[in-house]
Amino acid sequence: MNDIAHNLAQVRDKISAAATQCGRAPAEVTLLAVSKTKPASAVAEAIAAGQRAFGENYVQEGVDKILHFRKAGVDDLQWHFIGPLQSNKSRLVAEHFDWCHTIDRLRIASRLSEQRPADLPPLNVLIQVNISDEQSKSGIALSELDALAAQVVELPGICLRGLMAIPAPETEYARQFAVARQMAVAFEALKTRYPTVDTLSLGMTDDMTAAIAAGSTMVRIGTAIFGARDYTKN
Repeated sequence: MNDIAHNLAQVRDKISAAATQCGRAPAEVTLLAVSKTKPASAVAEAIAAGQRAFGENYVQEGVDKILHFRKAGVDDLQWHFIGPLQSNKSRLVAEHFDWCHTIDRLRIASRLSEQRPADLPPLNVLIQVNISDEQSKSGIALSELDALAAQVVELPGICLRGLMAIPAPETEYARQFAVARQMAVAFEALKTRYPTVDTLSLGMTDDMTAAIAAGSTMVRIGTAIFGARDYTKN
């Protein structure tokens, strides 16, 4: 077993343990492997180990990988864009990705809606919430969620699936859980209004256990699978 396959197995075990510990079924939590800055060869190792959902932060890098595997005949993958999205890059996301996690304004949602090719299924989108109110991070305040969601669900070509957040780093489990629960409460409320909403993208390598206990349905794991990020490929 190679390192990436071994790491994936360990992460899946941790997800399973965290879900079981809080009375949830492990199948309720999707593992999104964050492959940003990693070469296609590393993604191929993860694919060989059964991983199918991948997250990319940089548009062109992600598109290059999508096209690489499509050309290789690997067509059962799910590609998630999880980075900040500038208007001038929205077309590439609309044309190539399956998901966009970082909707934080109507203008971006509208562009994705207009630019999604008619022959593709609707682009799955998540609204990003800046749950820790950090100036350095994208996302809306929880108080803005209802208004933006009501606008996004009316757009053709995209499908509102839920929420995403990147909480500020916390070392204490209790604090991690408290912040995650804020997101989970907002997610549950959104689910009651929109039948397509089923995804809470929350939790990374260091706070995954608390996120799952709070109700996350998708965790975004990079370092624990692929190793340290390569900062030369930013």
